[in-house]
Formats: sequence, structure tokens, C-alpha cells
Amino acid sequence: MNLPLTPSSEVRAALLARREIAFLDVREEEPFAHGHPLFAANLPLSRIELDAWARIPRRDTAIVVYDDGEGLAEPAARMLVALGYSHVSLLAGGLQGWREAGGELFIDVNVPSKSFGELVEHERHTPSLGAPEVQQLLQSGADVVVLDARRFDEYQTMNIPGGISVPGAELVLRARSLAPDPATRIVVNCAGRTRSIIGTQSLVNAGIPNPVAALRNGTIGWLLAGQTLEHGANRRAGAVDEPVREEAAARARSVATRAGVRHASAEDLARFAGEAGRTTYRFDVRTPEEYAAGHLPGFRNAPGGQLVQETDHSAPVRGARIVLVDDDGVRANMSASWLAQMGWETWVVANPPAFGERGAAPTPIPDALPTAAVSPQQLAAWLREGDTAVLDFAASARYVAGHIPGAWFVLRSQLARALEAIPAASRYVLTCGTGALARYVAPEVAALRPDADVRVLEGGNPAWIAAGLPLDIGERHLASPRIDRYRRPYEGTEVRREAMQAYLDWEYGLVAQLGRDGTHGFRVIGEA
Repeated sequence: MNLPLTPSSEVRAALLARREIAFLDVREEEPFAHGHPLFAANLPLSRIELDAWARIPRRDTAIVVYDDGEGLAEPAARMLVALGYSHVSLLAGGLQGWREAGGELFIDVNVPSKSFGELVEHERHTPSLGAPEVQQLLQSGADVVVLDARRFDEYQTMNIPGGISVPGAELVLRARSLAPDPATRIVVNCAGRTRSIIGTQSLVNAGIPNPVAALRNGTIGWLLAGQTLEHGANRRAGAVDEPVREEAAARARSVATRAGVRHASAEDLARFAGEAGRTTYRFDVRTPEEYAAGHLPGFRNAPGGQLVQETDHSAPVRGARIVLVDDDGVRANMSASWLAQMGWETWVVANPPAFGERGAAPTPIPDALPTAAVSPQQLAAWLREGDTAVLDFAASARYVAGHIPGAWFVLRSQLARALEAIPAASRYVLTCGTGALARYVAPEVAALRPDADVRVLEGGNPAWIAAGLPLDIGERHLASPRIDRYRRPYEGTEVRREAMQAYLDWEYGLVAQLGRDGTHGFRVIGEA
């Protein structure tokens, strides 16, 4: 079957008309981050079976797939067809065709959200303070609190001295408890710019009476100023009193209404569920701990600050509907206000019923073809005997942190090339982070090595660890390059100054790039 081609002009027309479209870049994350269209979502060929059904829930969604000449787009498109998607096409000419048609290319990841944040600051003149100013305030004992809008794990890696972890969607809910005196200055930070801009503007939009400012350029700006960060902090906001919650809920609902957010009744939710021709994403924007303790059926967990930051990952079908829920009336409304300004049809569940579901939401994945399995103990015996190659398809960071001794790191998208680099063996055992991905890859290894015995490790790497068997660390057996994840210039504690400055310079240029691209559909609400 020949796959249809979709020209760049048709993709652009769908984006402008806000028709549903999943515009998929099937390369690994690092090459994706080196250049892609604004609303392209990264869905690597390596993980299609694991991610597609959850991220693109409607099987007749219009899907356009591309690569940059690596030969990944066609096999990825055929995988999607095999998974039941009925409207899959290839981008005519691939990424080069997009370039030749005059399409703008954006670097980095989560670009829709980052460019939107820059537009917000540009249009609203979001107040900010430089790192030296904030440090002087802290050292002088001024009445100031620093609220870190990133995920808690990011905050623990490095934070502004004395800062408190308050992830983005929590800010309007918790700021008044942390700064009850209206004279207390609130400084919001993230690693770079986006989440501090959105967090600060959230407080401004909600009418919080305190003076508010973003830490200009976040922890990157702090380091570039030659100032020292704290590591391993665990300060978190506490419980919120009911009067504070009620005030915050009223403020949040007002902002959401101004942004065009609608509020969904039980009848609306039933109607959405019955619409065969419309994609509806349902997200619970509370913390993972709250979600695990109880949530609504059919709602996946996406803490609000990260949802706004990572719309391209959480909702890759541009033009879809997004429905949010919380239990306080604040976090869903504030998150929804931003999504609506980013061009999404956004709803918040009004008067949600009891959160009766427990634990993690199941991830829908297809059945894999039957493949013989091996126990960790038997694999250990085979490795002692020799002539067995272990292929590890886990994320490269997990592989480096700990893997079966002698195992080779392999990217599925680079499988044929990797097998050429690995000494031939009469037996191949495939493993990964859970065992699921290895089962999908096993038939591909068997096709490339038809005379070998191909097995999967039952339970994957966790089963090996649970059996008390040894691990190696490091990069000694890389059969594929570590391109499955793009290292952000603000990650970790050892980042070159040049990389940090280049990242900031890129963010400063995003507003102009949005103008050249012309497909964003963003609008920024003004004062109440």
C-alpha cells in the first residue's frame, strides 16, 4: 500500500483553521530538538506502540508523519496504520519539503509553550528582577519570598537559596498562604524564562495584591551572574485554609472566564465522550500524590504547570478539546486560562463528583507478537557460558545509570546499524525498562538475525534488579548514539556558560520567529 502525501500547505491550512491534526516528527528527541515546525509533536518511531494510543486517542485523527531523510517516516506511518489509524500520510518532501515551502523551523523542545511565554512577556510587560537585585533583597533581609515554579525534582537539583517549591499551577492557590502580608514581595523563578513568566503573570492576572516579579532568566541568570545555587532543598508549601482557597478560586475562575474557558457539566462530559469525530483530552492537574489517592475515571494526571509547559507532549493533536479537573477550583481554572490563550478549546469540570478511582491510570498499548522469554537467573547462566548478546532498549540515561553487565545500549530506530556494531551471537536477549518495548522489537531483531535464538527478558531490567543480580554503570557498550533525549541547556549542575547564554538568546528571539511562522493563533488577555 502506498502511503498518501500531504503537502506543507495543507498542514499549514489545518493549523490556521484549527482543524484537528497530529503533525508527528518520528525522529529521536535530540534531532527533533535541532529543528522542527512549531506544532510538530515528537513521537519517536522507537516508542510508537507504547505512546500512540494514549497520546492520539482517536483512531481517525488526521496524522501527518515526517523525518529529515533518515528513512524513519514510512515505517513509522505503517506502524500507525497497523495500530488502527485510518488517516495517516507522509509530509511531502519531509522536513526539507517544509523548509522549501518557506516553513519556519524552531529548535529546542516544548516550543509552543516557550514561544507563548515570550509573547506574554512581550505584550503584558511581565515584571521581572535581575539576579543581582534578588540576591541583594535576600541578603538584606527584605520582606521577600522566592517561589520556584518548576517540578519538585527540578527544584531539588538546584534552587535559589531559600526558595520554596510551588509548581506553576499551585501558585495562585498557595501564594497568599506563603505571603499573607500584601507588602511581601513575591519572586517567581524557574530554570530559564517560561515558567517564571507564566507563573508571575498568573499571580498578576489573578489580582494577587503583593508586588510580584519573575526572576529574570531563572537559575540560568543566577549562575551567569556568578551567584551560588542551593542543592537538595525540600521546602514545599503547606495546606491552604478554606477562606484562602475560596478567595483563590474566585480569582482563578474570573481569569478563566476572561480567557474564554468554559465549564463542563456532567451532561457536557457525557456528550464529549459520545463524539466520535472529536478528540477530547482529559487531565487532572493536581499533584501526582493527590491523583494516586483518588481521581475521576478517564482523566490522566498532568500537573497544571507542566501541562502548560509541555502541551506538545501532553496533547499532540492540535485543534483537540482539553478538559481539566481539580478539587479546589483554582489549579484547573488557572491552567485552563493559559491553554485557552494558546488557542485550545478548553473546559473545566464544574462541581466534579467524588474522585473514586485509585492508583495510576492504565496506559493503553497493543498486544505484542508472542516471543519466547527468559528468566533473569537463566540469562545470568547464559552470560557465564558466552555467545549471548543482551540488547538494552531502555532510555539511555537509565542504561548509563545501571544495566546488565555486558549489555549493549540500542535504539530501535538505529537497530540495523547497531546490530552490525555488536559482535554476532547465537542468542540475543532483549530487555528494557519494563519489558514491554523489548517485545515489540523482538520480531525486528529476529528478521535481521534469522539464524539466532531471540528472547526477551521476562520483566525487563526491574526483574534483573529484583533478583539481586549485578549491574554495570557507564557508557562502555553503546551500539547506538545517545540521541533519545535532548539535554536541555538548563539541566543539571554543570552547564557551560556559553550554552546557557545561547539558550537565553534563543528565547529572546521567539516572538519574532512566531511572527514569521504565522500559525500560532495565540492571544494574550489583558487586565481585568
